[in-house]
Amino acid sequence: MKSLVRWGTTLTLVGITVLATVFSGNTPVLALPDQQIKDKLDSVPVFLITNPQGLPLSRPLPDNKPGQKGNSVTGVYMSQQEAQAAINDLRNVKDKDPKMAEIVKSLQVTAVPLGVIYQQLQQSKNQPNRLLFAFKPVDQEVNGAMELLRASGQKVDQLKSVPVFAVRFGPDKGYVPIKVASQKQEIIPLFLSKEDAQGLLGQVKPKFPKADIQVIDVDGVIKTLREKNDSWLSQVILYPDKAAREYIQKLPKTSGTNAPNSSATAPKK
Repeated sequence: MKSLVRWGTTLTLVGITVLATVFSGNTPVLALPDQQIKDKLDSVPVFLITNPQGLPLSRPLPDNKPGQKGNSVTGVYMSQQEAQAAINDLRNVKDKDPKMAEIVKSLQVTAVPLGVIYQQLQQSKNQPNRLLFAFKPVDQEVNGAMELLRASGQKVDQLKSVPVFAVRFGPDKGYVPIKVASQKQEIIPLFLSKEDAQGLLGQVKPKFPKADIQVIDVDGVIKTLREKNDSWLSQVILYPDKAAREYIQKLPKTSGTNAPNSSATAPKK
């Protein structure tokens, strides 16, 4: 990856996120300006596995032609803890060759703003050899989303994307807006945490007994944000989960984290 913005005082607790199972960046004409989308995404921390130079661990895609360099993919974790667990799993692989053992020993978790990844994908979308991003949702939230979907009568065995949770006034009703001190207008929160959504639902239920939590297909959210020109979409924000909010609060106000400027090839097991 090229470039790098720094994380500084503009990082806030909330923002809109654009996520997909493998986020390729190929999208149609924007409803929101690209820079506005990026600015919103910069509020969300995501976590990469990198070497000490900040190069993300990546693997070539299986459809690359033999002997030719093609697209590669790297994991983007929504949880710092789960990214570290993935590193630990690599370190516990037995019978590693010396080169692989040395690479794995130096791996680390690096946080970057989601907007930096989004920007890189837009800049590289016409390049033949691209770094793509496979998002790794938090296991607990995937399980929570599946429970809600099954409770609503849907048959689901797995999720294809990172789940978000929206509180509605009722089935086929509008989303519940809230007021926060840092915003001039009401906002419509999309939560990365089922627990946070349940907290809002508990406040709404006494007045609106049919209020519920909708699990949104994040690919559909992307499509809506980029293609629709509805004014209410400017009110949509995404709340990171508690662990991500705590991570943001601990960031020094004057220092930042650079995003990686290329990629490192993952060792083979």
